[in-house]
Amino acid sequence: MNNERTVPTYPLTVDVALLAVRVIVGVIFAAHGAQKLFGAFGGPGLTQFVQMMGGGPVPYLVAIGEFFGGLGLVFGFLTRFSAASLIVIMLGAIFMVHGKNGFFLGHGPESTLATAGFEYNLALIGLLLPVFLCGSGRFSIGRWFLPKSAKTGRPVIILE
Repeated sequence: MNNERTVPTYPLTVDVALLAVRVIVGVIFAAHGAQKLFGAFGGPGLTQFVQMMGGGPVPYLVAIGEFFGGLGLVFGFLTRFSAASLIVIMLGAIFMVHGKNGFFLGHGPESTLATAGFEYNLALIGLLLPVFLCGSGRFSIGRWFLPKSAKTGRPVIILE
């Protein structure tokens, strides 16, 4: 009897789908992180963002996590860690900011980020979950640079 675990290989279409989701969501998060860290794209920059969030370590972690987590997704490096970090950030955004405003984003001239609901955050979590569960797919930098499992030849799952 063979006790060695086999690792499923995904069809090409699954790898292409994971690549598309990773790049699209990664660009969204990297852009939002750049707004918070560097003031890019009309963002507040780190000093103003930390003040907006009331200080402490959390705003720094959010800005760094969004920017570098987004880059990790785009390039497929530490993909599961990046997806998990971004899911935690989005859950924090729901519970700390958007949850009290209901589900819908809102519309009209009176609508602001402070009054937006959590549907966008939930959609991002929905896009991050397949990446967290399946990993980066075969089109990723992590496939070449991360340590490989002696059993499967694939990157160590926690680092994938």
